[in-house]
Amino acid sequence: MFKIEKVLGEGGFSFVYLAQDETSGKEFALKKIRCPTGSEGVELVMREVAAYRRFKHPNIIRLYDSAVLQDPDGEGKVVYLFLPLYKRGNLQDAINTYTQTGERFTERHLLRLFKGTCEAVRAMHTYRTAKPSPNPSTSRKPPPSSGSDDGHDENEMFPHPEGDAEGGYSYGPGPRAVDSASVPLVSRQGLDDGDVIFDGDQDAVQNSSGELVPYAHRDLKPGNVMIADDGVTPILMDFGSCMKARIPIENRSQALLQQDIAAEHSTMAYRAPELFDVKTGTILDEKVDIWSLGCVLFALAYLHSPFENTQTTEQGGSIAMAVLNAQYKHPASNYSQGLKTLIDTMLKANSQERPDIHQVLDATARLLQSA
Repeated sequence: MFKIEKVLGEGGFSFVYLAQDETSGKEFALKKIRCPTGSEGVELVMREVAAYRRFKHPNIIRLYDSAVLQDPDGEGKVVYLFLPLYKRGNLQDAINTYTQTGERFTERHLLRLFKGTCEAVRAMHTYRTAKPSPNPSTSRKPPPSSGSDDGHDENEMFPHPEGDAEGGYSYGPGPRAVDSASVPLVSRQGLDDGDVIFDGDQDAVQNSSGELVPYAHRDLKPGNVMIADDGVTPILMDFGSCMKARIPIENRSQALLQQDIAAEHSTMAYRAPELFDVKTGTILDEKVDIWSLGCVLFALAYLHSPFENTQTTEQGGSIAMAVLNAQYKHPASNYSQGLKTLIDTMLKANSQERPDIHQVLDATARLLQSA
C-alpha cells in the first residue's frame, strides 16, 4: 500500500504525486491519469504504455507497476502508474535555474547529458522486432516473477507518456500539499495486455535477426529528459508521440493528418520543419528526432530553443517560419566551435542533410574527449 505525500506536478488530465511504500519506506512518483471516456480512454493509455515496453535501455525511464480503477469522482476510469522518483527534476528545470542565476552548463556536463539522451534515441532508431520463436507456446510469455535487487523485475513495462506537447512534469521546489484522502491507497496491480516481453538485455534484441523497425520519439525536448540522482545520467520519458519513424506520404490527406498529429503531440519550438509542412511524395523518418536533438543541444548551451528568441516570443514573429527557414543565431559564449558545428549539422532544413543518430553520437564522443 502507498501513502500519498504531496503533488509534484500536473498537466491536462494527469497529476504526479510523491508516494511512499508504507512497507519498505521507498518513495516513488505516482502518476494518476483520468480517463473520463472510460474504456476508450484506458485503451489509449494502454497503447501508450505498450510503446514503452518496446525499449529497454538505462537512459529510458521504466515503469514499476500500474493499476486501473474506477474513478470515484466520475463515471470514467483512473490509471495509476508507479514511476521512479527523480528529485533533480528534468533538463528544463536545470535550464530554468541557470536562467535565474546567470550560470551555464560546462561544455563537458552538457555533452554528457546530451550523449545519454542520444543513446536513448539510438535504442529507438535501431529497434528490431523479436525473432519469431519456432515454438508457438513460447512466442508470447508473461513477465518473470523473480525480481531485481530493488524488488522490481527488469523486464517490467515502461511508463505512460505525458501526451502533453507543451507540458512535461517538473519535480522542482515548491510542490503543494495534497490531502491523501483525495487519492485512494492502491495495491500495485500489473497489467497483462498480451504484449510480448523480451528476455535478456537490449543489445541482444537489437542485434538479433529481427526486422529493423525504427521508431521516432517526435517530442524530444528538455522537459522530457529527467536527470538521475547522479546529476549526469539523462532519462528519456514521455512517449505519447512515439510512432514508427518511416511514414510514406502518398497524398494530401495523409500529409494533413501527419501535420495535425505533430501539432497535437510535438512541441513547436523543437518540432522538425518537415512536420510543419508535410509534403506529398516524401517519406517522414527518424531524422525528425535529429532536428529536435539539435534544438535540445542548443537549449542546453544557451538556455532556450534556437527558435524561442526575442523576435518570436516578444515581437510577434512566427516560430513556424523561423523553423521552416532554419533561422537562428548562436549567442556569444565560450563554447567550442566543435559544439556549435554539431548543432548546425543537426539543424538542417533538408532532413537528408542531417546526420543519423550514430554520426551524432560519434561527433559527441569526439567533443567529449577534448572537453
